Amino acid sequence: MTADLDAVRAAVDAAYREEWGQVVATLIGLTRDWDLAEDCAQEAFATALTAWPRDGIPSRPGAWLTTTARHRATDRLRRDTAGRAKLRQLAVLAREPDEPTAEEIPDERLRLIFTCCHPALPFEARVALTLRTLAGLSTAEIARAFLTAEPAMAQRIVRAKRKIADAGIPYRVPPAELLPERLAAVLAVLYLIFNEGYDEQDGRRALAAEAIHLARVLARLLPDEPEPRGLLALMLLHEARRATRIDDGVLVPLERQDRSRWDGGLIDEGVAVLDQALAMRRRGPYQVQAAIAACHATATDPAGTDWPQIAALYAELGRLAPSPVVELNRAVAVAMADGIAAGLALVDELAGSGRLDGYHLLPATRADLLRRDGRTAEAREAYEDALRLAPSEADRRYLAGRLDEL
Repeated sequence: MTADLDAVRAAVDAAYREEWGQVVATLIGLTRDWDLAEDCAQEAFATALTAWPRDGIPSRPGAWLTTTARHRATDRLRRDTAGRAKLRQLAVLAREPDEPTAEEIPDERLRLIFTCCHPALPFEARVALTLRTLAGLSTAEIARAFLTAEPAMAQRIVRAKRKIADAGIPYRVPPAELLPERLAAVLAVLYLIFNEGYDEQDGRRALAAEAIHLARVLARLLPDEPEPRGLLALMLLHEARRATRIDDGVLVPLERQDRSRWDGGLIDEGVAVLDQALAMRRRGPYQVQAAIAACHATATDPAGTDWPQIAALYAELGRLAPSPVVELNRAVAVAMADGIAAGLALVDELAGSGRLDGYHLLPATRADLLRRDGRTAEAREAYEDALRLAPSEADRRYLAGRLDEL
């Protein structure tokens, strides 16, 4: 039985995306050796490129790859004195089924997610280790995405692995009493990866796809937890609008985006996933943010946006996850629901507190509300303040355009 080379390459590519994390997680669970697990996983995928054209594409590629990688790891440990001791300790040789059980793989992958995102690791290391170990991105790819030199990124990953070993960080899902805190750390990593990929610049777009993929995995592995579904819904609803948020390098505000180009399939999926999360009746910040995104995504035009509902949701988000940025967003919603004066009063109160000093969206928001209120001279001054603080070229072009309109 043979297989077409193009079909084999497509099957290996698909398996790499879907199965890499499972294969590596299973090997780490067996050997507790992160580098050995990654090396043997790579060897298994390379072997597939030569074996599958000859033998045919297996019906369960993930199981084939996991078994092949495990045999490679076992052989390498047998040849090494320290490895032989490790084999005896872990009893790998006494337990070598033809393929892993369905229950074994998800448990291992879930352990891997929580280990990569352990609070004892620096946040940047959690992000890098998650992308390397779970998503299968190369060190070079991760370095390019975060505008970091490859040697520096490699050292970050090495230090993270060493920290796991030296600090004795357990390779496990945290106990029930620690799960909410640790889950929040995992979700924060995934959302940061998504937001980095949501920036169209610097070739980062693939990061958003990886974050959505990992959020899907986490939602499947924790079916009784609503917040992974909330985060997945939030990502899907944002991703649905991606094609319209930048035009020729200029940021396009929501009210000016071409809604006919929004991805209706992603919007429908995002709303459905959010409904599943809300049905569990344990509201969290990602669910509330997704509900806000759903209000925007399901409005047929800007005038049809349910601003009172959005203002209420931001108030709820402020209770769940207090932040001056949340208060700023709530001020916009209040302005749209209750009048510009009400929103401006909240913005001015925030400005007076000093908690958003240096944040370009504070003067940008104030400028927009002043413009809507017909206070052109004050709006121009606020836009100029925002332009001086804007961090990206897309933001600067948008603000310069607003100034030109005035």
